[in-house]
Amino acid sequence: MGKWNGALEARDWAEDEFGDAQLGHPARTRRLVSLGMRVALHPAGRVSQVVSSAAERQAAYDFLESGDVAAQAILCAVVLACVMRAEAFPFVFAPVDGSSLNLKDHGKRKNFGSIGSRERGARGLKMINGLAVSPQGLPLGLLTQVWWARGPKNKKPRAARDVQDKETRYWLQAIDQCAQAVGKLAVPLILWYQLDREGDSWPVLHELVDSGHLFTVRSAHNRRLQVNAAASPQHLRESLLRSKPVGSYKLQVGAGHKRAARTANMVVRVGSVTLRMRDRRSGAYRNLAVNVVLAVEKGTTPKGEKPLDWCLLTNHSIDTFDKACLVIFGYSQRWRVEDFHRTWKRGGCNVEDTQLHESDHVIKWATILAANAMRIERLKYLSRQSPQLPATVELSRYEIQALILLKRKQKKRTEQVPNTMPAIGQATIWIAELGGYTGKSSGGPPGSITIGRGLEKVRAAADVLEMLGIKRLPPERENNDRKRS
Repeated sequence: MGKWNGALEARDWAEDEFGDAQLGHPARTRRLVSLGMRVALHPAGRVSQVVSSAAERQAAYDFLESGDVAAQAILCAVVLACVMRAEAFPFVFAPVDGSSLNLKDHGKRKNFGSIGSRERGARGLKMINGLAVSPQGLPLGLLTQVWWARGPKNKKPRAARDVQDKETRYWLQAIDQCAQAVGKLAVPLILWYQLDREGDSWPVLHELVDSGHLFTVRSAHNRRLQVNAAASPQHLRESLLRSKPVGSYKLQVGAGHKRAARTANMVVRVGSVTLRMRDRRSGAYRNLAVNVVLAVEKGTTPKGEKPLDWCLLTNHSIDTFDKACLVIFGYSQRWRVEDFHRTWKRGGCNVEDTQLHESDHVIKWATILAANAMRIERLKYLSRQSPQLPATVELSRYEIQALILLKRKQKKRTEQVPNTMPAIGQATIWIAELGGYTGKSSGGPPGSITIGRGLEKVRAAADVLEMLGIKRLPPERENNDRKRS
């Protein structure tokens, strides 16, 4: 396995990501690495947009449509690459969340299933993704992907169905597969699962407990608590709100849909409780002892908005305010998986544009694109959190040279673009500007969509420089020199 950081050429990155794939023949692994390299250079949702020559394009289709290439084997290689990066840390956050791909299926001739409301008729595939994120928030890669196509609607009432007859079973699979991914390491690696309110069900919570790892789940229900028989019934939120706050912190809130930008004052309470959860199918109660962190905005909520409110169930220690804040920070990393979904679907990768006809073929292609989406997410993170690092932490020398040339072409009249190594923060802003980013008027730092668009232009230009063998750019002339010439 190659190193995680350093000046990785597209082929080096693809070798790191896919080189250990066990596909039954070395030629198939080489084809996967080659296809991964093409995706890194020209990310797009359609194979025809990624691979230019007719011969290579046919080879790519043959690979994706081959019955000898298992989608799970491609995923295993990506997961292994992720785990090798993660083992450098004492623990990693593991955000887990579900999504779906809306795929073209006119006439319902493909083996896809319904997504969203069945009445709307949308077709595609559903999946649950699990990521690994470093303790500092750096996206490391994929720990699992669980895919399925919905079948006919189950007419049996949901409350009367067994867990294995519900889509809940895919959440259990995802949690188990994440644990299996790190379970074979020589040095144990602790996962800290991060789940949104979909995880607040007794099957998922008990699966998390049985995993032997840490977890945090945002509460979706004001659950009843287990108390002495003589005591009056108690519920989770009311019990916590009666307790004394352990501290408060300031949270910078960005502007969003029906949300004003502000500095929110968050008051924190903690508690240890036993949840009394009812299995609606059997009527039996299942008790679960958990710690709880409640963070509620107080005194800073704009008129017409609801205060920010996180009620987090966890098995992490909460005996100090700092530990409670760590639980809150960990849950904030759950948004990494939503950012990944956005990049995968729209941020240059555009996976939903695929025109492949079989679900198995789509899953293979989508897995390759998912690995590249994680690379874009790393670039975005590094540009924001470690902007002073050299651009070589994520870009090749040809990509950097291409970026400088493209930036010179569209720069402002008074702007100087030196022929020296830019920092990753500066390079990412230049890349995003090539993709349509307009600075502060865009509402914040560059996002995955503008970064993805810009990378397409940079990689196309880098290809040309590499073919021409241009290893060094001439220095930029002063504006006055250009005017005289």
